[in-house]
Amino acid sequence: MKRLFPSLPENATLGSVYQAFPDKLSPLCAYESLVMRGESDLSVAERELIAAYVSGLNACAYCHGAHIVFAKAYGIEVETIEALMEDRDTAPVEDHLKPLLAYIEKLTVSPSRMTEADARAVYAAGWSESALFDAIQVCGVFNLVNRFIEGTGVQSPGTDPREADEATLNRCRSDSFYTDFGRENGLDIP
Repeated sequence: MKRLFPSLPENATLGSVYQAFPDKLSPLCAYESLVMRGESDLSVAERELIAAYVSGLNACAYCHGAHIVFAKAYGIEVETIEALMEDRDTAPVEDHLKPLLAYIEKLTVSPSRMTEADARAVYAAGWSESALFDAIQVCGVFNLVNRFIEGTGVQSPGTDPREADEATLNRCRSDSFYTDFGRENGLDIP
């Protein structure tokens, strides 16, 4: 671990950051849970795919690896996300997802360059404004969380998502995973 926060333990995790700053991070955890598991025009699998994609674009190994596991829990192959990171246009994802992913990529790497044409491409692929807004929320949450992780020096646990066991995948499938994880790490979430 980079020792950016000496108060954090060696090999700190997101849980360590939650424990260090519970009053500041409780609202974020509740919002993240709403975005990732609440009502949405996007499936949980699509939201987890976006989370893994945004985290990969940001080179946040910790979140990218974790959300590959979440996506895997919802039926998305690890190799699909690897291919997406290599080349979005040729990745084996459904064609209607590609304009949405292009929008999210642009919002992540050059947000001030968003245009009406970017949104029109998403709508032309059959997505609603509500779905686009939900994708934007996932993008925003993970751009923020990626910066918490990188800014506090938390690094990837170094586990291969392919090796995630069924117990881990089942835990990832919980509708209350995000709030449960927060509570387990000292957050007061209603």
